[in-house]
Amino acid sequence: MNTSSELLTTGLPGLDRMLHGLQPGDNVVWEVDSINDYTPFVRPFWTQAVKQGRRLTYFHFARHHQLIPDQHGVEIYRLHPEAGFEKFLTEILDVIEKNGQGAFYVFDWLSDLVADWYSDRMLGNFFMITCPFLYDLETVAYFGLRKNQHSFHATDGINNTAQVILEVYRKSDQLFLHPLKVYQRHSPTLYMLHIWEGQEFRPVTSSAVLTEILAGIPQPWLDFTIHRPGVWVRTFRQAQETLDAVKSGRKPQQDAEAFFRRLLKMVITRDERFLGLAEKYFELVDVIEIMKRMIGTGLIGGKSLGMLLGRAILRKADSAWTDRLEVHDSFFVGSDVFYTYLVQNGCWWLRRRQKDFSAYLEKADEARKKMLEGVFPQYIQDQFMEMLEYFGQSPIIIRSSSLLEDNYGNAFSGKYESVFCANQGAPRERLEAFMRAVRTVYASTMSREGLLYRLHHGLLDQDEQMALLVQRVSGEMYGHLFFPQIAGVGFSFNPFVWHEHIDPAAGVLRLVLGLGTRAVERTEDDYTRLVGLNLPHKRLESNLSEVRQYSQRRVDVLDLNANQLKTIDFETTARVLPAALLDIFASNTDDLWRHGEANWPANSFQWTLTFDRLLTETTFADDMRALLSHLQAAYNHPVDIEFTANFVDNARYRINLVQCRPFQVKIKGEGSKVHFPRGLHADRVVLESGGPIVGQSLVTAVDRLIYVVPSVYGKMPLSQRYSIARTIGRLTHLPSDGDARTLMLVGPGRWGTSMPSLGVPVSFAEINTVSVLAEVAVMHEGLVPDVSLGTHFFNDLVEMDMLCLAIFPEKIGQSSERRSAYPSPQQVGGAAAWRRRVG
Repeated sequence: MNTSSELLTTGLPGLDRMLHGLQPGDNVVWEVDSINDYTPFVRPFWTQAVKQGRRLTYFHFARHHQLIPDQHGVEIYRLHPEAGFEKFLTEILDVIEKNGQGAFYVFDWLSDLVADWYSDRMLGNFFMITCPFLYDLETVAYFGLRKNQHSFHATDGINNTAQVILEVYRKSDQLFLHPLKVYQRHSPTLYMLHIWEGQEFRPVTSSAVLTEILAGIPQPWLDFTIHRPGVWVRTFRQAQETLDAVKSGRKPQQDAEAFFRRLLKMVITRDERFLGLAEKYFELVDVIEIMKRMIGTGLIGGKSLGMLLGRAILRKADSAWTDRLEVHDSFFVGSDVFYTYLVQNGCWWLRRRQKDFSAYLEKADEARKKMLEGVFPQYIQDQFMEMLEYFGQSPIIIRSSSLLEDNYGNAFSGKYESVFCANQGAPRERLEAFMRAVRTVYASTMSREGLLYRLHHGLLDQDEQMALLVQRVSGEMYGHLFFPQIAGVGFSFNPFVWHEHIDPAAGVLRLVLGLGTRAVERTEDDYTRLVGLNLPHKRLESNLSEVRQYSQRRVDVLDLNANQLKTIDFETTARVLPAALLDIFASNTDDLWRHGEANWPANSFQWTLTFDRLLTETTFADDMRALLSHLQAAYNHPVDIEFTANFVDNARYRINLVQCRPFQVKIKGEGSKVHFPRGLHADRVVLESGGPIVGQSLVTAVDRLIYVVPSVYGKMPLSQRYSIARTIGRLTHLPSDGDARTLMLVGPGRWGTSMPSLGVPVSFAEINTVSVLAEVAVMHEGLVPDVSLGTHFFNDLVEMDMLCLAIFPEKIGQSSERRSAYPSPQQVGGAAAWRRRVG
């Protein structure tokens, strides 16, 4: 009996749930490596269709075995495509027309048709005629297609016409399904890789697991070199052929080395210092693999190089890092794409350097607006789409990777944009969001901050092109929220020593839960966990009440429902974290109370983000110290990293090295220690600080002091506070008499804040001539001056060799135990102690 009123089904309930069911008119294309990967999906489909009494037709024409046996309820047509395209197509259309509305169809592996017709284009034509005809009759049809075999002449027609396209991966005996297109259906996980386990198709939401799976599966379609004409393709293919010949013994190793050096300058870097590191830690096969994942031509830029180089250094230092690191599957947009974008969108002349810098800044505004409205060539858009199909709906980040970025001597910390894409919606929507993000990064090359930074460092006349690093966001999905469990920044040298037993050479971390934006950006009225890596348990806070007060309270996440980055409170985040992870990252208030004097109301939220168990009961701190040590030794220079980490089970975690660059800190030797003057009378001390303090010891005459009077500033309306910030910017850049001058800036709250209620909202470019910067804790109760170790603002301070200190007026004269959460000069001792006074 025909029961066609029943729901349309694949025969696999878990797959129906994943796809939100089949719909009338669906043409379902299965992209597989082998006919054996198509069969497991065909069998339940036709079996269930027969049970439901559907009219089922099977077209058998390929060289593989018959997919459906001869039996009652199935019409089988054996066709001969070698007789010609027209005859073959007509026979199929006649059957479809006879069957009419609502029939079910199974087609063989379409890839065999190419062998008979000698044409990918004709395969595309066949599908473009057949598919719309089936759709109009509200049928459901299955088609098999061999992956990575056909040119765009076939695939474009199929991709544009099919309603559902599903890519099948096999790893050993495990099958994975990756939806590439599902027409008129959507969910936050629909386009993610799914694992087939029992009756269910479960989305793989952990970045660590995803990259590990995909790394073991060949991705030949990712070889973007086929889109590149001329010398690029020729050089790439010659290098690949040479590598194969060297491996087989047909050519000497010297031939591979010659290509290796040529490709390094073509793709990786032309900076001599980094070339030496690349030659030492990369191999020819590494560069070839990078080129395969490049969109466009040109160099990959400083940020991409740092990430790749850091990973290569660790693998060569200790093979164990291969298992400790989360696998990366990043893509690289070459610097030539940026330059072509400028030329084709009429931005190049606006970007051209003017002799008068003020005129250049005016042109920069116009150029930036035009760059935000530009159009990418179609072949670049096609490659963007291929890349996005690979990532599915996994969140990604588009990071600036300019030629001058992350170099020795100039970090460009925070000067150029990086943009998160939650990567939700239909494929075209995701492509549009990605291109908007790329335009935003490109336009940031003409930002005022970036241009002033280049001017200050004498880089305006150097070639500055913007490559891009496209990374899968590291983390896990918790409901509709996506974020890493651990993120932060690390320094192999600690310029901020808050206890006498902390070793600056051991390095330091700034840890957060969630996206690392809260670690690298100066957050308002919130805190992070600072970790001295030789004493990871040693905190800045002096008591348990301060531990709770100065802990992280807000978490940056990607909200997949809202398709954007959001900040939520830690309490909300704690409710979605598995209990075992919450116990590793946070401390229960009751536990804190049992171990100290802390006491909070019983109805308050009971967890405080401390990372105590992570730092004391796992090897995380030891691993990070070793990681930083290896990188510093290879760079022969202190390094600055960004990282994430995620537990793959309750005991094992993977570290994701997101960024690595030279840390622009000036380390002075023992002979440069500054000794505090003895016998200094109390009435001669203008300012005194018990910390925190960042910067090198300094004894100098202060040539100019700019003091923002807290009592007056605090009474000003917010609009006037912005005017004060602009005035300070003009004062700090007044011309001097020619000699180097020492300029000291003292003001209430936080310098560089975006909220004038918390401090003075200057940009760093407005105060980059200052030698000593002091923050006075008088804005409001509970706000602590924050040196923001690891943030872009902090990196600017260090790079400019500024001395930064905090002043607590109400604590002057108190005992060291009551003075603040930070040690007194007597507690620290040595050179660090004498940074705390300016007299």
